[in-house]
Amino acid sequence: MADGADDPSVHWVEPRLRAILPLDGFHLSRSLKKVIVSDRFRVTTDTAFADMVALCAAPADDRPTTWINPVIRASYDRLFRLGHAHSVECWLDGELAGGLYGVTLGRAFFGESMVSRARDASKVALAHLVARLIAGGWKLLDCQFITPHLASLGAIEIRQADYLARLYSVLAGGDGVALGAGAGTTGGATGVAVPSPPFVAGDWGELDALGAGVPAFGTDRATGSPPGYVIAQLLTKTS
Repeated sequence: MADGADDPSVHWVEPRLRAILPLDGFHLSRSLKKVIVSDRFRVTTDTAFADMVALCAAPADDRPTTWINPVIRASYDRLFRLGHAHSVECWLDGELAGGLYGVTLGRAFFGESMVSRARDASKVALAHLVARLIAGGWKLLDCQFITPHLASLGAIEIRQADYLARLYSVLAGGDGVALGAGAGTTGGATGVAVPSPPFVAGDWGELDALGAGVPAFGTDRATGSPPGYVIAQLLTKTS
């Protein structure tokens, strides 16, 4: 993180309490489900990554400064071009209205920033992200820091040691339970065994396959998300 948009340095932060959103614990309220099913927003993925990062970095009434400086933006862009970062975009009347982006490692997705310029845009983006991670066999959604907004959608806080145990378990091919020392691991400074790469990767595109047979999906939305009712059904089954 940077202290501001013009700060040339980057600071590494490791919170004692980490926010995660259990993929089977997303809170799909009746009102949010209605918005998702209505397809009020057109949702796409990886079609405007740089624009999404720029929108997250742009000043707003409730956030006049940003932690995203040019060094961080360039780093995310490089990760995106390498296939290690993704974005979910929400469009309203042809304009980018909100969304999110993050970085991937194995079957873990690390949410970096989320923004909304229209009511419910960030909520819809997060719902589509969770559905995509569920469909693709992902096991961990890291939200970094808890906020009332994230908590209302199902995010929780866990201790740093518990978070690292879950992360290393996922990277070792598990489901996020504590990982013991064993073959294919190296000792970590935290006392938890650290798995060695290569890691089992989640499938970012599996969700698109679920909507491929839906007439309304169409080839013109091949890089988008399935219709809202598909997302709602998937979240309802796992919540």
